[in-house]
Amino acid sequence: MQLKLKATFNDGSTNEVTTNLMTIVMWERKYKRKASEMAQGIGVEDLAFLLYEATRAAGTTVPGSLDAFINTVASIDVLETQDPKADPAQ
Repeated sequence: MQLKLKATFNDGSTNEVTTNLMTIVMWERKYKRKASEMAQGIGVEDLAFLLYEATRAAGTTVPGSLDAFINTVASIDVLETQDPKADPAQ
């Protein structure tokens, strides 16, 4: 599963990132949930964590803690969801 996320920061700047396998695994480890549960919905903190880790993975410098990062974010939008198990013919 991949999520394409768009962050709008308090200063008006934006950033788009896409999660990868490692960011999803990190989310599973931290929140003790399975990626398959995302289909039922996830919370804002979950999105913020995925955004934080995907931003770090993309090489962008972020604050040292998730909470400090969240304080800089005005909104998060999910632009696209890709499920590798989905049948593209459907």
